[in-house]
Amino acid sequence: MDEDNQKEIPPKTIVMSEIMTPDMANFQGNVHGGHILSLLDKVAYVCASRYSGKLIVTLSVDQVTFSKAIHVGELVTFLASVNYVGNTSLEVGIRVIAENLLTRETRHTNTCYFTMVALDMQGKPTPVQPLLIQNEIEKKRYKQAIARKELRLKLRNESL
Repeated sequence: MDEDNQKEIPPKTIVMSEIMTPDMANFQGNVHGGHILSLLDKVAYVCASRYSGKLIVTLSVDQVTFSKAIHVGELVTFLASVNYVGNTSLEVGIRVIAENLLTRETRHTNTCYFTMVALDMQGKPTPVQPLLIQNEIEKKRYKQAIARKELRLKLRNESL
């Protein structure tokens, strides 16, 4: 890929793929959920860091439900986007697609949302540039992210 193509990928999105190998699987040949969670955290980090240009840490993870198994030999693609930006926090939504490379069959295995916090070089939360909403899909994702944030705050306040 040359420099011109790199500029076509918006800084608020990333696509990462990884082939699933036997060392990632349980005895049934399904990839361990913990391995997928680790990959999801890396994807969320890269997406948030790329967008913000800051150090990033994970604050919370919402709705990780493994609706379909991922098998050894499949290519797993993570489609990530920054859906919301607060003062120092960002929500990254990630859609996970598994692909059988022999049949080219694909399936959506899960979607989840990570809340990330930007840090300065001293490890303190630091402001992030506002998110520019450019189309109806981004507007929908932004509104849904606000609803998830409000629900998280409500649940936190109720548990206190």
